[in-house]
Amino acid sequence: MTTLVIHAPYWKGRPGAPNSWETYFQTGVGRGYAIPKAHVSTLGPGSQVVLLRNDYKQQRAHAVLTKLICTGTIPQGTRKYDVYFSNQRQVTYCYNLPQEKLSRQGVAVY
Repeated sequence: MTTLVIHAPYWKGRPGAPNSWETYFQTGVGRGYAIPKAHVSTLGPGSQVVLLRNDYKQQRAHAVLTKLICTGTIPQGTRKYDVYFSNQRQVTYCYNLPQEKLSRQGVAVY
C-alpha cells in the first residue's frame, strides 16, 4: 500500500493558524502540497497518510487518505493538492529514513 508523508512545520503556521499541524490534525485537511504526477497516480482512497512535524516540536500522526483535490500549480509546473484524510491518530514521533525523506515541497511517497 502506498504511503503519503506530508510535513507541517512550525513556520508554516503557529498553533491555531489555518496551516498549523494542530489545525491539519483536527480538520483532516492538509493544504497546498505539490505532489508529482507520477506519485498522484499511485495514491487513492485508503492509502496511508503520515502527518509529520519534523522541527523542534516533533509530532507524528497516521491517517487514511480520503481524497486529493487539485488547487493549482507551483511555478515549476507541478500541481498542488489539498490532502483530505480521516481516522487520524497521534503516534510516537519517528522519522524513518530513507523512505520518508521529504522533498523540497515537504512531501514523500513510498
